[in-house]
Amino acid sequence: MPYVNVRITRESVTAQQKARIIREITETLQSVLGKNPEHTHIVIDEVDLENWGLGGMNAVEFRAQHQ
Repeated sequence: MPYVNVRITRESVTAQQKARIIREITETLQSVLGKNPEHTHIVIDEVDLENWGLGGMNAVEFRAQHQ
């Protein structure tokens, strides 16, 4: 029973894009590892930019400095 957790920043990701992510990851696990799609779990967590850190700062600050 595969479980895949995808974490992305919360930025205008559409329901259609999320559905595609779920579908394509499921298809990859089936084609590469032979996993049954009915037993494959994909969870998408969206994280606010203020709660995503890199380089010692949150993503908002990091992007402001690296534009």
